[in-house]
Amino acid sequence: MSLNVLARARVFVLALILAAGFSLPALAGPFEDAVTQFTNDSFADTQEAVGIIATSGNPRAFAIISALQDGRLLADPASKKVFIKTADGKIEDAITGGPVASLPASADAVRLNNRLRGVVSAALGGLTLLSPDPAARIAAAQSVFKSPDEAFLPVIEKALTTEKIAAVKDAFLQAKAAIILQKTDASEADKVDAIAAMRSRGDQDALAMLSGLGSDQPPAVTRAASAAISSINNRLAIWGVVQNAWYGVSLGSVLLLAAIGLAITFGVMGVINMAHGEMVMIGAYVTFVVQEVIRTSYPGLFDYSLVIALPLAFLVAGAIGVVIERTIIRFLYGRPLETLLATWGLSLVLQQAVRTIFGPTNREVGNPSWMSGSFDIGQLSITYNRLWIVVFTIAVFFVLQAMLRFTSLGLEMRAVTQNRRMAASMGIATSRVDALTFGLGSGIAGIAGVALSQIDNVSPNLGQSYIIDSFMVVVFGGVGNLWGTLVGALTLGMANKFLEPVAGAVLAKIAILVLIILFIQKRPRGLFALKGRSVEA
Repeated sequence: MSLNVLARARVFVLALILAAGFSLPALAGPFEDAVTQFTNDSFADTQEAVGIIATSGNPRAFAIISALQDGRLLADPASKKVFIKTADGKIEDAITGGPVASLPASADAVRLNNRLRGVVSAALGGLTLLSPDPAARIAAAQSVFKSPDEAFLPVIEKALTTEKIAAVKDAFLQAKAAIILQKTDASEADKVDAIAAMRSRGDQDALAMLSGLGSDQPPAVTRAASAAISSINNRLAIWGVVQNAWYGVSLGSVLLLAAIGLAITFGVMGVINMAHGEMVMIGAYVTFVVQEVIRTSYPGLFDYSLVIALPLAFLVAGAIGVVIERTIIRFLYGRPLETLLATWGLSLVLQQAVRTIFGPTNREVGNPSWMSGSFDIGQLSITYNRLWIVVFTIAVFFVLQAMLRFTSLGLEMRAVTQNRRMAASMGIATSRVDALTFGLGSGIAGIAGVALSQIDNVSPNLGQSYIIDSFMVVVFGGVGNLWGTLVGALTLGMANKFLEPVAGAVLAKIAILVLIILFIQKRPRGLFALKGRSVEA
């Protein structure tokens, strides 16, 4: 009886052992064991754990390694458990991701040394290649492309087998090509394929990588590299022309925005307003004041600061323009030299007033989030602040055109521009039109200052940077003609940006000035001359 019981007991124990042996892999495995190694407080164990976790393919691997890099991975030696402290301060189990009510008192951050930090960074880069976020995968592939490491090749090849998104797949192929070109033992066929991937990428990085290939390459590789370099150079030359054209449009929009108010006052009133640049400066300082108030009192509204500053800049600069016209300009009509000297002196007074109030140093005006950063179209790089300024300039131009064409003030302004005496005899109050026109031109200069504050230094000398260019645009395009101002601004912007790489910034400005002088000798009224009895007289 006792032997029977003993036999049954042995069978029962053996069954327990077998059950435990089959159930343990379900409860624990290499990944779970590796996570537990963090509780040993050993640099060697931590390095081994990082390697196992990074190659496990477990969905929790990225969260654990990134938490380790940021110092948010906590290990408890007593319970042999590992925790992650999330960005919002919550605690979760590292293996399961489940929430944890409280952190054990003996838990502490897993330590890293300099060697481990490099290992963690490399592991995190490899894990990002397998991230569920396509943008993260592309960024990781770009990082590998710029710093090719043969250790990433298996990860990239594994990712290529499952990748479905074409843009991400191209990034992986380019990263793989960069690694293969660095390998000394890569086959000739693999290197030719890698060169083809570089050729399809076609940017400066690809060109530098192909140009850096040694002269000891097989003939087929050398021929493929030479053809790819020639093709990339031709493509980059075309993209360079497109990039310069965009720079020209961007500069032309800035010139148009600065000059469009001057085109109105100069065209309607015949006033050479040397203080126009200071109206631009005032608009920029209004933006600065608005942002300072928002920063100190309403920080949540910072992204709307320019929307708030635009009408305020228009009203402040426009009101100052009306005051200037009523107190100074109206006594100097018909005397262009005195008007020029008076407005030049006024510009010095306004600059000194701003220096006294705000100080002589540059003031910081920030970019809202929607005007920050850039994006690429092929090899064309476009910054959001410049793009928005181009859009804003087009909007201002067409709103102003609509105002001149469809409002009573616009009709009166056009009548005074074409024949002041006839307009006065028809009952138009030319003095009122003059004041409102000067205020309108100054107000537009003010909102130009809001836009220019996003791409230039806000200082008392801001307006002086644009006054000469503004006069060149107005005279070249045709005094008082907004379409002429548009064409003149874009033409000068394009010419300047295409001449700069050849002659330099200073010589380009001089060449453009000389060309405008020669052009005015042939067409004194500019590209688009206004028609009317008084204009033609």
